[in-house]
Amino acid sequence: MSSDLVSIETMPLTRFSKNPILKPSNIWWERNAVYNPGVAVYQNKITLLYRAQGPEWVSRFGLAQSKDGFNFKKVSEFPVMEPEINEPFERLGIEDPRIVKMGESFLITYTATSLYPARMAKKGAESLFKEGVPWRIRVGLAETKDFETFEKLGFLLDNLDVKDSVLFPEKIENQYVLITRSNPNMVISYSPNLVTWTQPEFMAGPRLGMWDGLKIGAGSPPIKTRDGWLLFYHGVNDKKIYHLGALLLDLNNPKIILYRSKKPLLIPEKPYEKKGLTPNIVFTCGAIEWDDQYFIYYGGADRVICVATCHKDLNGIF
Repeated sequence: MSSDLVSIETMPLTRFSKNPILKPSNIWWERNAVYNPGVAVYQNKITLLYRAQGPEWVSRFGLAQSKDGFNFKKVSEFPVMEPEINEPFERLGIEDPRIVKMGESFLITYTATSLYPARMAKKGAESLFKEGVPWRIRVGLAETKDFETFEKLGFLLDNLDVKDSVLFPEKIENQYVLITRSNPNMVISYSPNLVTWTQPEFMAGPRLGMWDGLKIGAGSPPIKTRDGWLLFYHGVNDKKIYHLGALLLDLNNPKIILYRSKKPLLIPEKPYEKKGLTPNIVFTCGAIEWDDQYFIYYGGADRVICVATCHKDLNGIF
């Protein structure tokens, strides 16, 4: 293990001075919010697959690209992915895409939202319902090779209500690995074929009284480093303020946590992070390596898209 690991504790996440980099537009389907993008590098461009909401509050995915990671241009006036009209799991929207490259394909995990029958609201299970509404939440999987054509492959983890799902970008011991959130914990599952999954196992939970003391969830898909899998994640404290931190996971057994941020790496401080559709939120779905830096893309207050960076050098994280 590298002796430089301790430096992750003070890892500087530097906000781009011209944040936010993408905002809502006059196009109806993204008039209210654009946020929580997944990110990938395709044809030497940084590509954002972002969540957008219009006046009916159904989430869809738009696409934007950049040559430098800061200045983005939206690719289309239309969504590149939408909820399927005849798919009961998606009828209230598709949310929070995460992207990994495997072979020639990009695999996208996303949250599909719908409702259980209204009579189930009386059960009041905290993990399923918010304010008495019986939300039904599923992990969707999609694939693209060119970010022009997208194919939905179905839903993972059968009938479990989980979200914040990230795939590892390669198999580990010939198994696909998936991290999800079963409120309030982060859990992990394995599959030989992306269809049949093991029952999620506990991986990490909130830390009472700390910045991630109420609930936690995976953010960006893990990034492979020489010392372990680097996973940026969000943590919520008892005041319901979202923060960003980091985990370092064992390369061969990602259930083993080698390091976890004692202090948050990013706190809602700017106006675009503190005020929006939901106040006090920094929430990432994607991070990449670019020009010897990590670029972390995140949603600010559930309304806009921002980016923060940190350097990778001999005095950096590892």
